[in-house]
Formats: sequence, C-alpha cells, structure tokens
Amino acid sequence: MSKIRCINEYASLTKVLVSDPRFLIEPQSMTVSIDIAIKEHHHFVSTLKDYGVEVVSIPPAKQFPEQVFTRDTGFVLGDTLFIANVQNYIRQGEEEYLRGQLEKISLPYQTIPQGKIEGGDVIVDGDTVFVGISNRTNREAANQLQSLLPNFNVVEVPFSDAYLHLDCIFNILSPNEAIIYPEEIHGEKIELLKKRYDLISVSKEEQATLATNVLSLGNKMVISLPVNKELNKELRRRGYEIIEVDFTEMIKFGGAFRCCTLPILRT
Repeated sequence: MSKIRCINEYASLTKVLVSDPRFLIEPQSMTVSIDIAIKEHHHFVSTLKDYGVEVVSIPPAKQFPEQVFTRDTGFVLGDTLFIANVQNYIRQGEEEYLRGQLEKISLPYQTIPQGKIEGGDVIVDGDTVFVGISNRTNREAANQLQSLLPNFNVVEVPFSDAYLHLDCIFNILSPNEAIIYPEEIHGEKIELLKKRYDLISVSKEEQATLATNVLSLGNKMVISLPVNKELNKELRRRGYEIIEVDFTEMIKFGGAFRCCTLPILRT
C-alpha cells in the first residue's frame, strides 16, 4: 500500500499529521485560554486514535506559533505530498521545518516552484482539485499546480479576503454532497458546484464558528463542533454519524478540525 494517497476528502482517514498547539499566541482581539485550547486539541487527537486513525505528531517549535494548523503547510493530491508556499510572515520557515520532519520519517514530498498557496485552499475530489483564490493563495500557484498535475483538473474558486481559506466556506462530504457558505461563492462557480453536488448551506452564524471546517473520517463519519447545531442536525438527517468534539477555544485562534490535520493517507 502507498504511504501517501488522498484522492478525495471523504475516504477512510488512515494516517494524518498533526502538531501540538502549546506555542499558540493569544490573539489580542479576544479573551482566550491556551490551556483549554491545548486540552481540546488533545481530546481531538485522542478521538482520531479512537477511530483507528494513525496520528503522526510533528514536534512543535516555539518560533512557529501557528504550526498547529498543519493543513496550511502541506497537502496531498493523489500520490503526491506537496509542501505549500506560505507567505504569511508569522509562518515563514514552517515549510522548511516540515521538510526536515518529513525526511526524518521518510515521506517524500514535492515543492511548488512559484506563487503562494496554502493547504486550506486546496480541496480534492477525484480528478478535480478546487483551489481557493484569495489572500493566501494566488492564480500563479494554481497554474503551477495544474502544470505539475496534468491528469487533474484544477478549478479556481475566487472568494474575498474576509475569509482565511476556502475550507472556511466550502467542504466536500461525499461524491454528491458538500457544505457551503453560499453568501461568498457566486456566479459560474456556484452554478458549477450546484451541478456536481447537493449543496448544504450553512448560516452566517454557523460559518462564524467554522461549520464548514469539519473533518471526514470516512464511511459517513464526520467530526464537527457541537455548537453548529443546525448543520449537525441536517447531516444526521442525511445519514451521517456526527462525532461532536468541543473546539470552542481552538477556533478562536483561527482554525478547526480540517485546519489542524494534514491527511497523508485515505483508503
């Protein structure tokens, strides 16, 4: 079996990279508890293990306070693990650190020569790769990705800088279902998504608590925040098993379950 393979967002999650949040920096805009966030993250990791996921921990480094969001520094498309091109100043150096850690555990990787791109903007479904185009990811990187993956169809999805990554407003649950915050994706792109998926809309209030940033474990099992009651209710109605994990403090730092995981193998 290949050590690296992800061809969609919903096959059985077998192996994932995470990183401990102990070096998080408290945002000045709100009152948060790093201790509670750490406990939430530990419970999340324990939940992954309880469901049979192999969890590989990247050792945290004090100089990288946002390292817990492992999704941003890499992503797997098909059999290739790509190192992202992160240009956000606070995360400079994370890619090089990740390279070193991957080499220690003998995981091969590929770089993207030009442009800027983060894994939260990359969502794969079969031979289609949706790439969010906004502040963190640009068209130059999307074009590079297309040239590196000639057997894939890279579809650009522009959205405003009000949202950090594509997975904050869109996520795929199955071959024919996806979650979306419909206020942000417009025009021909929303029509394209409607043709391919039965779109499950989230409200403005639940988008603010990162309702779209769920993590599928496969077999219609989804880790979701308990606070997003309407989404969870709708997913249960559709036959999904919702594994509710409290991440209330962690999301104050800017990410939820998808952000905090870098899937390496889905089978």
